[in-house]
Amino acid sequence: MKKNKNALIRLFKMLFKMFPKRISLILICTTLSSIVVGMPSVFMQKLYSLIETNAGWEKLSSSVLKIIIIIICIYILHNSMNFYAKRKTALITQEFLYKLRQMMFDSMQRSEVAYFDKNQVGDIMSVYTNDIDTLRQIISQSLPQLFLSIVVVTTNFVIMLYYSFYLALVVLVGLFILVLVVKKVGAKSGQYFKQQQAHIGKLESYIEENLSGLKVVKVFNYEDRAFKNFEKLNSDLLNSSVNANIKANIIQPIAFNVVNFIYIAIALFGWLFIHYKVQNVSFSNLAFSISITIPFLNVTRQVAGNVNAIVGQLNYIMMASAGAERIFKLLDEKSEIDDGDVSLVIKDNQRFWKVGNDYVLLKGDVEFKDVSFGYDENKDVIKNINIYANYGQKVALVGATGSGKTTIINLINRFYDVKSGSITFDGIDVRRIKKSDLRKLIGVVLQDVHLFNGTVMDNIRYGRLDASDEECIEAAKSVSADDFIQRLPQGYQTIIKENGSNLSQGQKQLLSIARCKVSNPLVMILDEATSSIDTQTELLVQNGMDNLMNERTVFVIAHRLSTIKNSDVIMVIDKGEIVERGNHQKLIENRGMYYRLYTGDFNLE
Repeated sequence: MKKNKNALIRLFKMLFKMFPKRISLILICTTLSSIVVGMPSVFMQKLYSLIETNAGWEKLSSSVLKIIIIIICIYILHNSMNFYAKRKTALITQEFLYKLRQMMFDSMQRSEVAYFDKNQVGDIMSVYTNDIDTLRQIISQSLPQLFLSIVVVTTNFVIMLYYSFYLALVVLVGLFILVLVVKKVGAKSGQYFKQQQAHIGKLESYIEENLSGLKVVKVFNYEDRAFKNFEKLNSDLLNSSVNANIKANIIQPIAFNVVNFIYIAIALFGWLFIHYKVQNVSFSNLAFSISITIPFLNVTRQVAGNVNAIVGQLNYIMMASAGAERIFKLLDEKSEIDDGDVSLVIKDNQRFWKVGNDYVLLKGDVEFKDVSFGYDENKDVIKNINIYANYGQKVALVGATGSGKTTIINLINRFYDVKSGSITFDGIDVRRIKKSDLRKLIGVVLQDVHLFNGTVMDNIRYGRLDASDEECIEAAKSVSADDFIQRLPQGYQTIIKENGSNLSQGQKQLLSIARCKVSNPLVMILDEATSSIDTQTELLVQNGMDNLMNERTVFVIAHRLSTIKNSDVIMVIDKGEIVERGNHQKLIENRGMYYRLYTGDFNLE
């Protein structure tokens, strides 16, 4: 609960920091409105006092009408300020959530790759939807209601003290008992609301996973098992939600009964004080009478109603506190550290590294020096790797799944930093190079192609946002993608559906290669780039691939060994170590691990 409370306090501070003037104005209007709404009780007391005098309607009519008009004006003033405050609150709520989503998305874009390795997509999406929605409820309704009720209770308690210390003490004791009960019952509720938000994230993640893999589910007849797994997650959500809401909702009936007892106690003690002529102690110096007891009951009713309103918002507050904690967890996620002091500059159509005041011409030489790395600090995935790739060379990495090939590629991109050793680019440690500049020079074609909603042209231009239409078309032609694009309904303006569902796997891969081509990288990384393409399409794209790799430093990961026979050097990796290196002919002659892989099975899987 402590973390949740801290998250709410932080949320309120952020809210006030964004809208200090508007929130101050809302608080002023709400405060005045709350104070004003308690004033009719004071005038009602005066009205009862006039009636007690038995002076007759003719003498009292003008005074009574005056009091009634004042009360009407008070309610008009209260409703006007209340309307203004609620309208402004609604506008601020939506604007705050808008900015908060922007901050979350910006934080997500800057987060380390490791964050996405540890968290499921559906769970992250749940933060943007369910957790954000809990804040909408608390900011637009619960928080204003809470503040309004607190001011009303405080104002009416002052009025109580004005009329009678003794009766005010009865109310105070009753409220103290109520606070103890609410605190005890509500403590468990917060924990269950936190579990509820976590279970919502897990459920949405499972749904997203099954939707994206629906064909696999059907092919392997996994529907029944998938439903059982869903039912288990849904039951967990049900249990946490039931527990949370039972604990939260039971508070209001308890509070309702406690305040009813307070109301009864005020009526009882008021009658006893009048009957036994107890000396009243108050700021008003009025004796106990019906003209005090009845307005006091009205004030008590207002206090009771607002206390119930406060209690009624507790479940929303606890739900929002759990949601706020998950939101701030995303916002506080560690960003990629980019402390590089070497930048990329272009002079006279040539690219240079700017190292201090010196300019080093880019060549594209990449070197691994005794590099070790592990995703777990206690376990290295690669060990003492040494690789040297000259500009224009094609370096192939082969090995069984899990041997460390993709990890090497991740280190070149600086998705992760090395544990020991160093990686240099033209003799400069990549940790000194600004990440954005480093990645501008590296083109990656992955096995799993991801295309975005938009036109074919937009997806090719994703490689370089300032590329012209002509440059994008030229890139597509060079990798043999133009032919199939021209056959699409609207050509380059054809809208690609969700992740390219209206394209074949080979077509998606060709677009991915074209996207990489238009970025004009100095270093190319092909991670199983042709494994999803059929043999005929592979032959079609081979010339384009050769053109793409021409005059670039190229790293290739391949399970299909026939695609890397022309590599300048082939590195055979086993259990994170390079066990063989050389060209295809040399490795075949050595009759080592590569020879066994090549002659035994073309597929390393």
